[in-house]
Amino acid sequence: MSFKKYFYKKVNSTNDLAIKKINKGITKGIIIADYQKKGKGQHGKKWLSFKGNLFMTIFFKIKESINIKKITILNCKLIKKILFHYIKTKITIKPPNDLFVNKKKICGILQELKFNNDEKFIVIGIGINLIKNPTIKNYPTTNILKETGFKVNKFNLIKNIEKKYIKNLKLFA
Repeated sequence: MSFKKYFYKKVNSTNDLAIKKINKGITKGIIIADYQKKGKGQHGKKWLSFKGNLFMTIFFKIKESINIKKITILNCKLIKKILFHYIKTKITIKPPNDLFVNKKKICGILQELKFNNDEKFIVIGIGINLIKNPTIKNYPTTNILKETGFKVNKFNLIKNIEKKYIKNLKLFA
């Protein structure tokens, strides 16, 4: 099994695009964009998108009874395991959905639930600072290049994220 991938140069939000795909009857996929004009963070905050970083959303059907808090923790743990292969240093989870390296944010994950035709979907937006990070007052941020001196191949990272979700789909079903 694999996810169909949809590549875009510029979008408003990868999560919004995934929701549009679900509304059209597409039941699973991965949206990848080079740039987001209106990237979303938690509580309506904006996710600042810099070209060269990773902006993606993975979406698929889940069972009705699944708990969103458990999904949030699961998604953070899955992405943390993937990033550890690149960063090789301690990665911490700042609840509910941020990943930190050396006390600085490197990744944000935004889950949304979507119902369509009596089916429940999870929409998981993943933003990872690969080569550039925003400057946010009183909120330290970083990127993988700065932390490791290593430029991550974005497409290998996407492939690794896809594999990790395929391997762990049973945890969502």
